[in-house]
Amino acid sequence: MTESTFPAAGGVGTPVLIVGAGPCGLALACELMQLGVPVRILEAREDRVVGSRAVQLWPLGLEVLRAVGVLDEALRRGLRVHSNVYHLRDRVLTVPLGRNEPLLLPQEQTMELLEGALERLGGRVERGVRVTAVEVSDSGASVKAEGPDGTAELIEADWLVGADGVHSVVRRELGIDFNGARLPLDFLLAEGRIEGDYEPGTLHYHLGPKGSVVFGPMPGGKVRVSGVLAPGFPLTAEAVQGFLDERTGGGLKVVELDTLATFATAERIATGMRKGRAFLVGDAAHTHTPVGGQGLNLGLQDAHNLAWKLAAVVNGQYAPSILDSYEPERLAAARQIVTTTHRLMRMFTLGPAASRVQNASWKLLGAAGVLRTWFVPLLAGRKIRYPEALAPVRPVPERRAVALRVPGRSLPRPGSRPPHWVPTAPPGAATGFRLLTLGSPTGSEIARRGRRLAQAHSAALTHEHHHRWGATGYVLLRPDGYVAASGTDPAGLDQVESLIIGLRAGRAIPSA
Repeated sequence: MTESTFPAAGGVGTPVLIVGAGPCGLALACELMQLGVPVRILEAREDRVVGSRAVQLWPLGLEVLRAVGVLDEALRRGLRVHSNVYHLRDRVLTVPLGRNEPLLLPQEQTMELLEGALERLGGRVERGVRVTAVEVSDSGASVKAEGPDGTAELIEADWLVGADGVHSVVRRELGIDFNGARLPLDFLLAEGRIEGDYEPGTLHYHLGPKGSVVFGPMPGGKVRVSGVLAPGFPLTAEAVQGFLDERTGGGLKVVELDTLATFATAERIATGMRKGRAFLVGDAAHTHTPVGGQGLNLGLQDAHNLAWKLAAVVNGQYAPSILDSYEPERLAAARQIVTTTHRLMRMFTLGPAASRVQNASWKLLGAAGVLRTWFVPLLAGRKIRYPEALAPVRPVPERRAVALRVPGRSLPRPGSRPPHWVPTAPPGAATGFRLLTLGSPTGSEIARRGRRLAQAHSAALTHEHHHRWGATGYVLLRPDGYVAASGTDPAGLDQVESLIIGLRAGRAIPSA
């Protein structure tokens, strides 16, 4: 492009410009368009991505597919995982996943479903369009791009989102550092027909003294094998057979492989996920080891977090200050996941002596039920906690000791995911908060105040009452499902109202 300077941004242009049409960019585009926000989505590649790549969608990732209306088709195409099987030195631990069952679905199919949803909403991916420069001002963003025929275009947008992967041009142009390092490890990725004594719906983790390996059945009768490789590993079916024999003790036979590759990985987190009117999502903001299948889910949750906030600002429902919460919340999530995957990777690369200690520890954890009740929710992303970036309501001081306890159940804390007994939101995207009041079926002061509150702020709050409880309480849920407030004292609803008013007006939220 011949221009050396940008013209001023802020004229008539695109409300939201998304750079990158991977699953995170596509999901964000779909959610925004569902909420009435026009988008343009650019993709540097001229062809569609093929290959399985990220295959594991945990329930929080599946929520995003549900939000854009493609979950049923994803479930039809994919394969549910009902158990993780851990093969130790002298024992096999089978851990049922219960409500945390993930879905195995090749990434190319996830992207196909999301792009189909985008097209049904009236959008399309502009392929072969390469971004070359970005400038952000107080009023918008200006982006220089080149089309597949070399034609230059200057695109003006009110908001810009970089979803363009680990080598993000948007991140580079914004001047945001990507701190971390490449890990000195190479991973095997092999897929194809492998025979053995295993059942569909199980993921197997062999944690032995000669090294670890993960394998599991995938849709279409394939099996995926992965693990850390020794230097100089030859990429042949025979070498994969020897790899499996050594680390699993035999019993698996490689019949045919249609994918055979190695890949490297890194642990990096961007120093920021926002610069003014520009945001980063997915791999453009963070990358980590593949152990635990966290990467795609983390990125989809970035998109889910940003979509409702950005749509509410564009549509005038909330003040722009609500967007200030995106970076601290999602950076906190990225740091938690990178810490978790780093620890998992250390577990998978232990030497023989440490492996013996690990195996003894895992036996105890399995016997105590910790793997099922704590480790599996950790893998599923349910342990992520947000900081108080939205200034959530705190329990009133004089009732703090009882504010989060109800007979037989605990109310979820602000910044956490709600427990399974909290009813899911009805289908369809929304940007309003949900206030759940709990207690007597004949009504209570907390339920009456909840109804009045929802009536007074109907554009931003809905109310539901659930009476199958032994005591009264309330839970305020954000549009992305996270808990904004909870308590048992009706006085806490005054702070709920302050939160809603503050978000709509853009004022600082008073806190207890």
